[in-house]
Amino acid sequence: MSDDTPDSLIPYDEIVQEALRAVVGRVLGEIQQTGSELPGAHHFYITFKTGAPGVSIPDHLRERFPDEMTIVLQNKFWDLGVDEEGFTVGLSFNQIPAKLEIPFAAITAFVDPAVDFGLQFQAMSEDGTPEPHDEAENDGSGDDPDDTSPPEGAEDGSNVVTVDFGRKK
Repeated sequence: MSDDTPDSLIPYDEIVQEALRAVVGRVLGEIQQTGSELPGAHHFYITFKTGAPGVSIPDHLRERFPDEMTIVLQNKFWDLGVDEEGFTVGLSFNQIPAKLEIPFAAITAFVDPAVDFGLQFQAMSEDGTPEPHDEAENDGSGDDPDDTSPPEGAEDGSNVVTVDFGRKK
């Protein structure tokens, strides 16, 4: 028996990423239906690629955040709109109102700290496939490059889901 795993002809990683992004859409859609009121202590941190296709943010924000930006949906947001492709929302930055349009494919993280829930995504390229990326340099202790054990504190019971299927090179 060989240790080599054959390349999959089914794009499982893309299918899972799409399904998890649908979770974000459903949550935001439910908030939209209730009139943009977040229940209880819920609030969302949403991180997205500012240069991704379909992202529309004011120029002063793009200059300040040329690669990635995190927004918080908690108390002061308005005009939340959600469709199959993404969402729009009004937020204030240094007391300057702004409208943001964010496709779900641009989102790299979604966190609701009130219930210790989070999702992390691979950034998507223009053709809808995950962008290639270098291996993270901050994983593990750094002492043993072959060490695949989780980082210290990783088994804290949090509900963060990370999906990253390895690709053969």
